[in-house]
Amino acid sequence: MFTLIQLPYALDKLEPIISAQTLSFHHGKHLQTYVDNLNRLIVGTDYEQMSLEDIVCKANGGIFNNAGQILNHNLYFTQFKEVSQNQESEIDNLAIGKAIIRDFGSYDNFKSEFEKAGTALFGSGWVWLAADKDGKLIITQETNAGNPLTKGLRPLLTMDVWEHAYYLDYQNRRAAHLQALWAIINWQEVSRRYTA
Repeated sequence: MFTLIQLPYALDKLEPIISAQTLSFHHGKHLQTYVDNLNRLIVGTDYEQMSLEDIVCKANGGIFNNAGQILNHNLYFTQFKEVSQNQESEIDNLAIGKAIIRDFGSYDNFKSEFEKAGTALFGSGWVWLAADKDGKLIITQETNAGNPLTKGLRPLLTMDVWEHAYYLDYQNRRAAHLQALWAIINWQEVSRRYTA
């Protein structure tokens, strides 16, 4: 059975970018519901013995939706750390930083393209930085519970553009939310995912 992941930081440690109230609802209520739903749906099925990644690649319907949301949220919540003002200098010597420069020209170009993709995604979903089999970085938009894993890509970094991820803090200002999130990205973790 799947369980709710533990956050690698206290609820108030992402403030003011993500409030403790938002984090409490998003992690403790929304994600817990997906975990409970998936555990109920997979009882007695072949999915009961599979990893989340395998379920996401093989399932459809309600099982896919709940498994996808768990995987997406697990990657989302574990990519953050306390607020930092020197993000660009932090990634300069990491493998992911070098790949961003190689594939997007600069950190600023990457951020601009990523924010544009997240802002332009209609309705609910996720914007992702993913890598193909050769390590080339790609930005993808995924609706609802979508994950680039289903396209043969490796998910590295994501921003949740479902309104419950930001509405208490930013109301309908999705673009402002996306711009603010850069200050809490744990680039060491994103780089680890890239080189794994």
